[in-house]
Amino acid sequence: MNSYVGLKHLHITCVAFSGGLFVLRFIWRLQASSLLQKKWAKIVPHIIDTCLLLSAVALAIIAGINPIEQTWLGAKIMALVIYIVLGTFAIKRAKSKTGQIISFALASLVFGYIILVAISKQALPFVQT
Repeated sequence: MNSYVGLKHLHITCVAFSGGLFVLRFIWRLQASSLLQKKWAKIVPHIIDTCLLLSAVALAIIAGINPIEQTWLGAKIMALVIYIVLGTFAIKRAKSKTGQIISFALASLVFGYIILVAISKQALPFVQT
């Protein structure tokens, strides 16, 4: 069980760094900052997100959780895909500031949803059952 706790802490730390870097990179995008083009700013988020994904898979394996059987985990995975797509529009693909801001706002809402699902273990964490 110690490996599970360590992985969970790594996972949560990666969530914090991933979210923080997303916000920072979005701000840089809005400011048209050259910092967004730095090599580390392009590589580090991918390293963190890879650690985040690998720790999530390891946690699911250790806990014996199947995303097909556990709807909350399936919902979290689908939301992650949506978050990634919206994030790429916020930081790279959207051409207008309005598009960037809308994409960022929606990605942030999805990020919050993923966190709520992780905490509650419910696909609809805002619905009382």
